[in-house]
Order: sequence, then C-alpha cells, then structure tokens
Amino acid sequence: MTTKKILKLGFPKGSLQNATIALFKRAGIRVTIPSSRSYYPISDDKDLEMMLIRSQEIAKYVQDGFFDVGLTGYDWICETNSNVQEVCELNYAKSGFRFVKWVLAVPENSIIKSIEDLHGKRIATELVRYTTKYFAQRNIKVNVEFSWGATEAKAGKFVDAIVELTETGSSLKENNLRIIKEILQSSTRLIVNRSSLLDPWKKEKIENISLLLQGALRAENMVGLKLNVSNKNFTKIIQILPSLKKPTVAKLHGDDWYAIEVILEETLVKEIIPILKRNGATDIVEYSLNKIIY
Repeated sequence: MTTKKILKLGFPKGSLQNATIALFKRAGIRVTIPSSRSYYPISDDKDLEMMLIRSQEIAKYVQDGFFDVGLTGYDWICETNSNVQEVCELNYAKSGFRFVKWVLAVPENSIIKSIEDLHGKRIATELVRYTTKYFAQRNIKVNVEFSWGATEAKAGKFVDAIVELTETGSSLKENNLRIIKEILQSSTRLIVNRSSLLDPWKKEKIENISLLLQGALRAENMVGLKLNVSNKNFTKIIQILPSLKKPTVAKLHGDDWYAIEVILEETLVKEIIPILKRNGATDIVEYSLNKIIY
C-alpha cells in the first residue's frame, strides 16, 4: 500500500494571515479556516497539510522539520538564525506583503545622536537576538531586553532606545521618537526545510507553489485589454498601446480588421481607453488577471 504524499506548510497567523489566504486564492489554492479558534486551515489542495502559527516561529519549525515549507519575514529568519532555504521573496504592497524595516529610535529630546552614543545603554525590542548581534559586531556594549509590546511608550521612560518595526516612520514621529539608524530591512519569504528538497515529489510541489504565488503577485496591479481595430487604424493603435511585452495580434475572419490583446498596468486603463476609442478602436474589453507566469 502506497503512503499518500503530504507537504506540511506553516501558515502565518496574525498580520499576514488574511493577505496570505487572498494570495493563495489567486494562485488557485483555496484556503479556509473553520473557526476563529482553529489552528488548522483547510485547503482544496489535498496534498497540503497546514497549521496556523505566528510568523516569529515559522522559520524555527521549518528548520527543525515540523514543516516542509512556510511563509515568514526575513527578519524572523535572522532573529531565529534558522538554517532554512529561501525559495522566493513575496513582495507587493497592494497585497499586504510590504517591505518593512527595523529601526533604532530614541526620544526626540534625547542627547543620543548615533549608535555609538548607546554604549552602556538599555534597548527594548522584540528583535532581541538580532539587535544584540548587531551591536556586538560593532563593539558597542548595550543591554538589550525583550519587549512584550507598547515598545514605543518605553523609550525615555524604561529604556534609552528601542528597536521597532516600521513602514513609514509616522507612528514613531507621532510618539515623539527620532530614528537614528535603520538596522534591518525585511520582506515576506517562502522558505523550505533543506531536507525536504531532497524528496523529488516535495521539491516539485514546492516549486509549483512558488511559481503560482509569484504569478499571482505579478498579476496584482495588471489587467488584460482586448480590442478590435480596422486595418487603416492599426498602426496608430499599436503605437498608442503599452504592453507587458508585445501585443498579441490576430486577423479577424473575413474582415479587414484585427483583434489586439495586451497586458498593462491597471492605473493606465482609465487614461488609455478613451484615447483608443477616439483613434478607431472598438469592442474594448478590460478583464482582471489572477496570475502572470513568465
């Protein structure tokens, strides 16, 4: 009797959870979570066995073989110092997969101006191991302590500085904090246990998932556009149309007309459709895309 092959996937619980569910859906893998208390998502891909777990822990459990593959931030790979292999980077702001940065910040009125000024000082952060290593590599002795939350409120009261996650820095400014240094930039990564790649079935399954996820991200801000144009307006329309590569052109049956199809950025459509219409294009159809595979 043949044992069914299963790929175990660490699914990020928390801020990335909804964005990951939406991305998997566009990739063609429907994921549902039975209830708000459930830790076991259900997928229409019967080869996948998923578990919800915090992003901070996924790299460690992928490394240890509890999961074959998982989605987590580059920052948590660094923090746990996990020996995992990155398959691909998943970065697109519109989908919720954004570049973020960890920054060193102090109160606006602090006399601290540089990282060297923190010698002998106390720092609060959730990124303890990486921060400790960062300062040790620069021969700056600091006391780094774990922060359970409300980190921004601790600067200047309980600690001299904080290392905090930010996208724009606006929250830090609102709390009268000043950024001294960016110490790490991070984005979401699809990671895999190195031993899992030795299994040909798992390796192919992981590569397939990676291909579909990246294709779904590429399609996020793109649309398809179809239109018909007569021979006399053909050259003019081709010159107007932008496209991902080159337009697809087909001659219409029995007519001196052409069908043209392109993929372009969604933001361009509202401007270009009226221009196309005024220059002789007809039967213009815009449609959404789920995936673009190069």
